[in-house]
Amino acid sequence: MRYFDDDTFAFLRELKSHNDRTWFTANKERYERSVKEPVLAFIGDAGPQLHKLSKQLVADPKPVGGSMFRIYRDVRFSRDKSPYKTHIGVHFPLGKGTAAPGYYLHLEPRECMVAAGMWNPEASQLQQIREAIASRPADWRKASGDLGEDESALKRPPRGFDAEHPMIEDIKRKSFTGSLRLSDKQMTGDDVMQTFVRSCKELAPLMRFLARAVGAKW
Repeated sequence: MRYFDDDTFAFLRELKSHNDRTWFTANKERYERSVKEPVLAFIGDAGPQLHKLSKQLVADPKPVGGSMFRIYRDVRFSRDKSPYKTHIGVHFPLGKGTAAPGYYLHLEPRECMVAAGMWNPEASQLQQIREAIASRPADWRKASGDLGEDESALKRPPRGFDAEHPMIEDIKRKSFTGSLRLSDKQMTGDDVMQTFVRSCKELAPLMRFLARAVGAKW
């Protein structure tokens, strides 16, 4: 089944060039038709597929407060006062209302991706993950093949960890996320759901490792 078409990405490209309320209001119906409705339909259909990986994964197609992030930017503390995001973000957390690993789908012209893991976990969870990496390095190597760079990583080893540990560079990390890039052609194809689920399966070892580390049910 095809969810996204050329106008999904055309809308986001044009929004980037006309990021103001006047343009968005004039194109609101188009946004609903070409972006919001297909994304919500995708979320609803993704749920049963993701449950084959883990029954704990949440795919909530509610238009507000569900898996689809708001397109409106929070500009209160930003110098950039552009009112709208020029991408669409969708999250599939492991459990509702919990701080746990999750999947993320990013829709943006030429920048689409599926990501997984934990970004900037709270201090107690960060400690749990670091301890898990230190105690199970072989499992971590298998799980972290798609791990991206962490620019916020510590310069020095965190307190209590051996500077000579073979996984010390990963122990220094503050975020643990991996991602797989997808093309616009893949996202507008009839097999986009299969492509998405296949990507989630590839990233599942990272999800399982992190879930176990922080005590979340997989």
